Amino acid sequence: MIPRNPGSIAGDLINFARGFCMGAADSVPGVSGGTVALILGHYHRLVAAISHFDSRALAFARSGQWRRLVTHIDLRFLIALGMGVGIAILSLASLLHWLLENKLPGTLAVFMGLIIASIWIVARQIRSWSPAAWGAMVLGTSVGYVISSLSPLAGEPGYLYLFFSGVIAITAMILPGISGSFVLVLLGVYHHVIGLVKALPRGDLDLEGFIEMVVFATGCAIGLASFSRVLRWLLEHYQNVTFACLLGLMVGSLKRVWPLQQPTPETINEKFSHRVFEFVPVSEWSQPIVPLLLLGIGAATLVLVLEWLSVHLYRSQQTAVASNVED
Repeated sequence: MIPRNPGSIAGDLINFARGFCMGAADSVPGVSGGTVALILGHYHRLVAAISHFDSRALAFARSGQWRRLVTHIDLRFLIALGMGVGIAILSLASLLHWLLENKLPGTLAVFMGLIIASIWIVARQIRSWSPAAWGAMVLGTSVGYVISSLSPLAGEPGYLYLFFSGVIAITAMILPGISGSFVLVLLGVYHHVIGLVKALPRGDLDLEGFIEMVVFATGCAIGLASFSRVLRWLLEHYQNVTFACLLGLMVGSLKRVWPLQQPTPETINEKFSHRVFEFVPVSEWSQPIVPLLLLGIGAATLVLVLEWLSVHLYRSQQTAVASNVED
């Protein structure tokens, strides 16, 4: 992981790039922004920063101690990261949505490569495999498999429904292994929310759409602020068990991103969020499989290279800090 450097412009750019990668992942079903954060080395810092929106932060704000407030919530880091996330979602939502609808096998192959490499990275976070850790992994795998097997629900996106959709989706987004966008698909509001996001930069949002975005964003903010504290406590006190459960969730979610699948004849003309997909045996797959393998291997390699660079940069900076202390 790369350490903090709150006064560095280069650090801001790195955090912006991290946020952009998270936003790109969060835009589509299949990949979790939390997984990307873990890969790029800022997951623990993100959880800690969000969980610091607490009574102490409120006390700093009430007493006008703005400098202490900024430091307490790691505001510079959150701003750079948040800008990256927002710009990625606004700029890539249409492209990624098109890829899912028109280039599904190749897109899923990339997602699968990303998740497989991420599983390796998460597994390395587990320091010892106790019976509790193994149990947590089995539980996580079971839950991930069940979630990946669910069919989308057709819920009406009223204000209350959108609010709770935001709470649930943002909770999933900060967990490695669970895609918040996939949760939105299951809740039946993915295309509705993506439609609002795509309309925002074009200025096509009417008053009703703007209110819906505010309601959804409010749900996200409340869910993020509340669940992050729970997650931080789990990581501080039960890190091995927590990561084992997250690892299981990622393993279980692989079913959802298996590339050799196609919509059933009954749902092929439905909207993407309402399609039911069926797996196709390798022997019956009519398209070339080698390109899918190459896409998956390339995606996995990219993740591992990024993780290696993150660790290498961290060690280099630690060595430089130690040298300065000795001097």
